[in-house]
Amino acid sequence: MINEKKMVAVLGAGTMGSGIATVMAKAGHSTMLFDVNEQNLQRGLDTVRGFFDVSVQKGKLTSEEAEAAKKTLNGTTDLHDLAPSDVVVEAIFEDLSLKKETFGRLDDIVSERTLFHTNTSTLSVTGIASGSKIPGRVVGTHYCNPAPLMKLVELADGRHTEQWAHEATLEFLTTLGKTTVVTKDRPGFIVNRFLIPWENSCIAALEAGLGTKESIDAAVKGALGHPMGPFQLLDIVGLDIHQQVATRLYEQLRDPRFFPPPMVDRMVAAGDLGRKTGRGFYDYENTRLFGS
Repeated sequence: MINEKKMVAVLGAGTMGSGIATVMAKAGHSTMLFDVNEQNLQRGLDTVRGFFDVSVQKGKLTSEEAEAAKKTLNGTTDLHDLAPSDVVVEAIFEDLSLKKETFGRLDDIVSERTLFHTNTSTLSVTGIASGSKIPGRVVGTHYCNPAPLMKLVELADGRHTEQWAHEATLEFLTTLGKTTVVTKDRPGFIVNRFLIPWENSCIAALEAGLGTKESIDAAVKGALGHPMGPFQLLDIVGLDIHQQVATRLYEQLRDPRFFPPPMVDRMVAAGDLGRKTGRGFYDYENTRLFGS
């Protein structure tokens, strides 16, 4: 499988979905981005294409490479268009019932050997897999955000994931140039178990006046070697997404470190969600989620 180009369907054209679609298209896989909403779909497709345009401007891709990647990309609002898919990557809203229902509907559309990947990091892979008639083909693949820029993918098997699906997933992730770590099907996996409490502590430090957003971001990048500061990252992820993930992990783990600070609630209520709304911790003229 390693050198084969696949037909990959990405479900959900939001921040994660468009980022994952970018990864697939850049790797040369035939990529179909799906969303139930036409406006969201077009926004997602524009985000992917915009990433490649900026990559050319920055000298990270040639214009020929960018155009080749764009040609692999298509979009649809019809699940039946995903019938030829070799791999389906689900990156829709973090709702267990919705994810289960979506995989159940796809059972009757795609091949029995189509891999089902879920990008969740807060819900049970086993629970999501129970929506499919073939739970053995469902694997958790959590792409770190922003997916086109971050190398890491966490792989988590559900209780009934079969060995062929696990091995095929590892091989497929190799074609993307990703570093894969295998973890257990537990809330937050590895990354969000560490990241969410740390981000919450950075927000709390800002709220307490320990530093400015600029100084805290500079300290994290300069001393810890992170490629971006916590507030730059939160603006890309979206404050609404951080709120949802943090709250869901708190509900499962009952650890107060996961509970989002009050500033998060105020920012979400004000619509200051980050890059996608033009204002979060920082203000943005360019609302492109990544690549700029």
